[in-house]
Amino acid sequence: MKKVEIYTDGSCKQNPGPGGWGAILVYQGKEMELSGGAADTTNNRMELTAVIEALQRLREPCQVLLTTDSKYVSDGISKGWAVSWRARGWKKADKSPALNPDLWGTLLDLCEIHSVKFHWVKGHAGHPYNERCDTLAQGEAQRIADKKDRA
Repeated sequence: MKKVEIYTDGSCKQNPGPGGWGAILVYQGKEMELSGGAADTTNNRMELTAVIEALQRLREPCQVLLTTDSKYVSDGISKGWAVSWRARGWKKADKSPALNPDLWGTLLDLCEIHSVKFHWVKGHAGHPYNERCDTLAQGEAQRIADKKDRA
């Protein structure tokens, strides 16, 4: 399996509100930056979207080290929460609905294709790739907010 490093971040101007996501894929020293956003979203949806968009760019099953500053995303997969939510019909242990089941379902499917190890880093702490992903995500969120203001 090819080894790929992925770095991701999500951002939201208000929560909910205009949001953006950024991702960087690194393979054999080559980098690919990805970004996008949505007009009415949440920070957690953008965090999940960044991971999904990056994994969907892989053309074959890969061994992935995915670095994120989102505990929601890293713990959701690494601690098995999302698998449990899906098994209970997208309900948490306390029977309340799990949020973002559409995105979690897609991410779980992608994690069955790729061997993904999640690595959490503290956000805004100087990690170069995390900082770059944050810049990409915030830029997309701002672009969408500006477009919304002009409408």
